[in-house]
Amino acid sequence: MQASWLAFGVGVALAVAAQVAADPLARALGGGESEVAGAAAQWLRIAALGAPGLLLAAAGNGWMRGVQDTRRPLYYVLGANVLSAVLCPILVYPAGLGLPGSAVANVVAQSVAGALFARALVVERVSLRPRPAVIGQQLVLGRDLLIRGSAFQACFLSATAVAARFGTAVVAAHQITVQLWFFCALALDAVAIAAQSLVGAALGAGQDREARDLGRRIALYGGVCGTGFAVVVGAGAGVVPGWFSGDPAVHEQALVAWPWFVALLPLAGVVYALDGVLIGAGDARYLRNVTILAALVGFLPVIWLAYALDAGLGGIWAGLSLFIVLRLVTLLLRMRSGTWAVVGAVR
Repeated sequence: MQASWLAFGVGVALAVAAQVAADPLARALGGGESEVAGAAAQWLRIAALGAPGLLLAAAGNGWMRGVQDTRRPLYYVLGANVLSAVLCPILVYPAGLGLPGSAVANVVAQSVAGALFARALVVERVSLRPRPAVIGQQLVLGRDLLIRGSAFQACFLSATAVAARFGTAVVAAHQITVQLWFFCALALDAVAIAAQSLVGAALGAGQDREARDLGRRIALYGGVCGTGFAVVVGAGAGVVPGWFSGDPAVHEQALVAWPWFVALLPLAGVVYALDGVLIGAGDARYLRNVTILAALVGFLPVIWLAYALDAGLGGIWAGLSLFIVLRLVTLLLRMRSGTWAVVGAVR
């Protein structure tokens, strides 16, 4: 309940902040493309209204995973996304709302998802009263993961800013490939979610050897799943970009990023699986440190160098590749050391 209060409060704050910050953020990322920046700012103002529901759903996913209830989150999130998928084309085209229509569809779906998770809490008959002391503890516990998540977002926002400076076709192609990357990442995250729950349960029960065995197996499963995604994505290289745009220039730029995209998926499968293992073990500080290191040493310098050298979309994805490889190496070293497997209910 307290995580849900925290999520709702942060969501409201983000929704309000977006109304003020949408224009300067869009201009900063747009790289002088005023038409793109104006449309982005308008979309962001509307979409941000879904932040309370989105974060309520995130908190709901978290507490349900913690009690190993993965069925209800599937129904809630899948139902909301199906609603968004149905509403989006209707609002954009027949209703004539254009790009803002997709933002409205997101807001409706995210609000519905948040309401479903809030209802699940009411059904549990827990006290609905906010408890500031518990919320403060959750903020402390979540600090390292919050910093880690911020490092991710800083990297991808910088990549978008650099892509925008190469022109509309490049930023459009980048958005196609990076959104497909996020799609694959969220799908592969299913392995990480299982890892969090299983490894956390094993270590909480004092079974460190079982936790280490689980870590190795989960890493293998992640690699296999990532390879499967790579095969599918590779086969769709000539078709999938056309689902998003009919512009030949955008297709040409998407094919620049596509080989990087395909090659990284098996590695990313292992990385996401090991992220789940270490989160389940409560090793968030290590994850925070290696993510910041990979961002500062790998991703950010390479993409801004790509801009300076006019390396285009290939340079941006080279930066992402270095980011993934550095994270993979550091995570494998941590797994090999075994120091992550600390038994007990509290790390």
